[in-house]
Amino acid sequence: MNLLSVADARARMLAEITTLGVETVPLAEAIGRVLAQDVAAVRDQPPFTASAMDGWAMRAADTPGTLAILGESAAGRGFEGVVAPGQVVRIFTGAAVPEGCDAIVIQEDAARDGEQLTVPQAVPGEWFRPAGGDFKAGQTLLKAGVRIDPWRLSLAAAAGRGEVAVRRRPKVAFLSTGEEIVVPPASPGPYQIYDAGTPALIAMARGWGVVAERVTAVRDRLEDTIEAIRAADADLIVTIGGASVGDHDLVRAAAEALGASFKVGSIAVRPGKPTFFATLPDGRRLLGLPGNPASCFVCAELFLRPIAAAYQGAESLPRLRAARLAVPLPANGPREHWMRATLAADNDGDLVTPYREQDSSLMSVFALSTVLLVRQAGAPAAAAGERVSVLPLERF
Repeated sequence: MNLLSVADARARMLAEITTLGVETVPLAEAIGRVLAQDVAAVRDQPPFTASAMDGWAMRAADTPGTLAILGESAAGRGFEGVVAPGQVVRIFTGAAVPEGCDAIVIQEDAARDGEQLTVPQAVPGEWFRPAGGDFKAGQTLLKAGVRIDPWRLSLAAAAGRGEVAVRRRPKVAFLSTGEEIVVPPASPGPYQIYDAGTPALIAMARGWGVVAERVTAVRDRLEDTIEAIRAADADLIVTIGGASVGDHDLVRAAAEALGASFKVGSIAVRPGKPTFFATLPDGRRLLGLPGNPASCFVCAELFLRPIAAAYQGAESLPRLRAARLAVPLPANGPREHWMRATLAADNDGDLVTPYREQDSSLMSVFALSTVLLVRQAGAPAAAAGERVSVLPLERF
């Protein structure tokens, strides 16, 4: 196949992804899950007019003056009676404003003498939290397709929801290949390296809401690679390494032997040109990522993350933001280049600095990066200060 642009390759991949089914989970277990149905409020919040401060509730028409203390209204235990002219009720933050009151004086502005209280002029409605001021009964608070974070979970709880309908999380099997890798803490041979990409990729994917499983790594044997792919119990199989066309790159050949239909053969992207995508006859999808960690991570951001989101019915396209170049850049080549970079703020906005070394094997550079700076294929030289697009990388 001809080299596809990043956008075209991603579109072809996403066209093959079907949103997964729905399951209901307790709200406390919903963090990171994607809503399958809207969440609406079952009642107003707050359900009554409440006080925003500790103080005293009264009629504004009785102020300034000295009032008779009648009782108190506390959170969860309101004042049951009606406040008459010349009376005042002690009130606490979050408590219901008693019937007959239209004003609150904060406690530091009032002077108590036994059962009498002297107050200054009160302003009607000041320090009030009106009933339904946050949201109304029946109001849609969270839309299907959003991912539950702690703040959205809190909103769903305030809406009266103890459980929510969410999309099933995709099962993704990760298969690393190659004679050159060993899994820490095993001792590497004289020509081997540690598998640094797969554990990081699995951690990234779990953060994107998938159920990730690591398949036992395979050596450069076609029959072993075929069997590993055949046996993987997953919606999506992600291979790391062996995606190119060298004598020891066997993943494509294994996929072909299993009857895979290739939707993306290779991509005009740097790093990550060998990335491919295929569908297996049984409906499983196969994403082949390069073995070099930087290539693998870049393509995971560009392709695996959108695929994981699409399975869950969430927004699937990367969100770019604008920044200004801190340094000049030469003209770009024929492939879209996603450069590891750092972002800093100055008085005029965000300033991005790409690392000088962009070799796809440099994990130390990726560990320090906060964004990926994209250079379009064939882009001319860019001067310092020119506006560019960056993709933020999630950092804990």
